[in-house]
Amino acid sequence: MSAISASEKVDGFTRKSMRKAQKQRKSQGSSQYRTQSAPVELSPLPQLKDAPSAEQQELFTQKLQQCCMLFDFLDSVTDLKSKEIKRATLNELVDYVSTNRGVLVEPAYPEITNMISTNIFRTLAPSENPDFDPEEDEPTLEASWPHMQLVYEFLLRFLENPDFQPSIAKRYIDQKFVLQLLELFDSEDPRERDFLKTILHRIYGKFLGLRAFIRKQINNIFLRFIYETEHFNGVAELLEILGSIINGFALPLKAEHKQFLMRVLIPLHTAKGLALFHAQLAYCVVQFLEKDPTLTEPVIRGLLKFWPKTCSQKEVMFLGEIEEILDVIEPTQFKKIQEPLFKQISKCVANPHFQVAERALYFWNNEYILSLIEENIDKVLPIMFGSLYRISKEHWNPTIVALVYNVLKTLMEMNCTLFDELTSSYKADRQRSETS
Repeated sequence: MSAISASEKVDGFTRKSMRKAQKQRKSQGSSQYRTQSAPVELSPLPQLKDAPSAEQQELFTQKLQQCCMLFDFLDSVTDLKSKEIKRATLNELVDYVSTNRGVLVEPAYPEITNMISTNIFRTLAPSENPDFDPEEDEPTLEASWPHMQLVYEFLLRFLENPDFQPSIAKRYIDQKFVLQLLELFDSEDPRERDFLKTILHRIYGKFLGLRAFIRKQINNIFLRFIYETEHFNGVAELLEILGSIINGFALPLKAEHKQFLMRVLIPLHTAKGLALFHAQLAYCVVQFLEKDPTLTEPVIRGLLKFWPKTCSQKEVMFLGEIEEILDVIEPTQFKKIQEPLFKQISKCVANPHFQVAERALYFWNNEYILSLIEENIDKVLPIMFGSLYRISKEHWNPTIVALVYNVLKTLMEMNCTLFDELTSSYKADRQRSETS
């Protein structure tokens, strides 16, 4: 343990803050840089394009091995020459794999995956800001990105190369590799998560034997996020991959997939940071319903069960998702959920927060939803009438009052007789309550 100076002994706060700074620097540094007792200076190797074809494979391997050397990017003044040599070599490797055929021979696969693993797989540093809020705060960017970006680019070109053979690669790109890749989705750096999203999608497409494993691990990440940590930076990216995966599911849907929808995707709506990934989540839910319309009732009942009670921003998101679902709903399914759904919409219309009320009233601008309401006006109108009539007289926001008048006019045109009956009974009830 290092000795404590006299000034540190006197000022406990200084000591604590200095230690914290040292610790932070260490944790960031350890994210990518392994301390080496004697840093080796890199020497530039000949260019691949200048080498005789008989020597290219050996030179390719040497360059891959050279790129396994890691540097401390938190120190901006040391190893500048070696850092530049590695950057140029990585650029050359990306170009070599992208533009040449026949370079992915069997002995190259372990060398390639070793270079990639050495550079990208690491323990992610704790956030510099323990109260990090992705909506408000700037993310901590990966210091070694000048090299790491090229390694990710190389991995992508490797997977997309026409000569790539999954039958050979599966010995190296295995469950352990995928698990380490998934852990990196928690990186604060959005540039890294964007690469990971594309790479995992390519792996899912090329390695049939890994598909169930990838789905299961994403399932586990989401469950941990919902019920334990409430923090994971890559939820939106993983949902984006899932949107594409769900699109490719064969019919009839397996029980495993339906379970994932009801036990993972629907509870994901309860997350505090829903705004960060709601668009991708809603897309996944709608994909499921387009595949199997019979899931509409349990999904809408699930959303109603988790409906936000105190967060207006989340209510607006839920209403947006309900409209997306109603856009693809079958009329038979609509009949099953119209009563509980319009009871909730009726509450939203009466919400004092004008954005919630406005979003609910916008449903009446959707022609398909209007046609569904018209077919079922005898059920929908009695549920909605009380709220709408009361708001038309009482709501504080003139925009909402104007929208409500338009909705009442539309409903009246759908069934004038029923509208008049409801108006009379509503007024009679009001008079009774006032006189009693």
